[in-house]
Amino acid sequence: MVMEVPEQQAIISGIGQSAVGRRLGRGGLDLTLEAVMAAIDDAGIDRKEIDGISSWPGYKADSPGFSPVSIGQLKDALGIDLNWYNAGSEATQMSGVLNACMAVASGQARHVVCFRTVTETSVAPGTKPSLVGSTTQRVAGFGEYQAPFLAPSGANWMALIASRYFHEFGTKREQLAQIALNARHNAGLNPNAVYREALSLEEYMNARMISTPLCLYDCDVPVDGSIAVIVSHRDTARDLKSKPIRVEAISGGLTGRDSWDQLDDLTRFAAEGCGKRLWSRTDLKPSDVDVAELYDGFSILSLLWLEGLGFCGRGEAGDFIEGGKRIALNGELPLATGGGQLSGGRLHGMIHVVEAVTQLRGDGGARQVPGNPKVAVASNGGGPIAGAILLARD
Repeated sequence: MVMEVPEQQAIISGIGQSAVGRRLGRGGLDLTLEAVMAAIDDAGIDRKEIDGISSWPGYKADSPGFSPVSIGQLKDALGIDLNWYNAGSEATQMSGVLNACMAVASGQARHVVCFRTVTETSVAPGTKPSLVGSTTQRVAGFGEYQAPFLAPSGANWMALIASRYFHEFGTKREQLAQIALNARHNAGLNPNAVYREALSLEEYMNARMISTPLCLYDCDVPVDGSIAVIVSHRDTARDLKSKPIRVEAISGGLTGRDSWDQLDDLTRFAAEGCGKRLWSRTDLKPSDVDVAELYDGFSILSLLWLEGLGFCGRGEAGDFIEGGKRIALNGELPLATGGGQLSGGRLHGMIHVVEAVTQLRGDGGARQVPGNPKVAVASNGGGPIAGAILLARD
């Protein structure tokens, strides 16, 4: 490789997860501290060694439950001082981790806690958490073109994409179903997953339609919970308690129109540009990946990520997943090994980073991918939002 890749100075040193479930009735900071302290313990570092905090999208007062904890709140609760911090909604959902990699690579911090917390199912009655913002205020900016058509939900936008994709490439619901069925099977082996009951193809096909062609099981699960990841400089690896995982490459650009529904091609998301840039920063190739934790806020997004990251050709994702064998735990490209967001819970892609680390460490238990996986990719986002991280172990 001729180019220097700064993110290769970073490692994932610790991971943690709070209780995750429906209507837990716990405060956001309480859940965050549970996840963060678990990650600190996993890394085996002292709390005072944390000198950076990174998150997405930052505290959102106008959208109850969507992002209830600020960096300042977490800093004060931990009783630490920071050399660097970061949060912001105008970025990929993985920006907390991507920016943390750049912070440690540039010497701004040594150990950065990245967290994502939601309490969407425990917000007060009568309030509706929304990425668009409060439903009691005039809609402006993001969502102003969807709201007049009574389409404020991501399910509406994704159904538009799925319909066009189905029309253009002949994909069937029976094929798309494999994303949900595979996730549910793997969730059944994961004690931390929200939905672990078996799901059949018949149940999927007969499920309530949310926005054609997406049914109930094509949509991720709102939850209360928190995920934490500690990104550290690689020269701290020898002092860690758990097996560090190397950051091989990151990608998180903004390409094409900044829109979910006015794209030049509705079947091409930013995942495509993100994938090209990711592979340009490493000597590894898609064929080297042993585990893929691809974003599944809606099942159709996993198909676009399969194509965007080069695991199959354009329009071929439906055929690639047909029958489910190729994406199963013992398949050629295991997907959503912990249940993903469709059955594990919606933590906006951070759950995929934690699961990728878990698999590379060999800590997956009943859901562990066989064959001693060494390379994993995790992605998140849809529309103009795309972020990906390629992880490897020695």
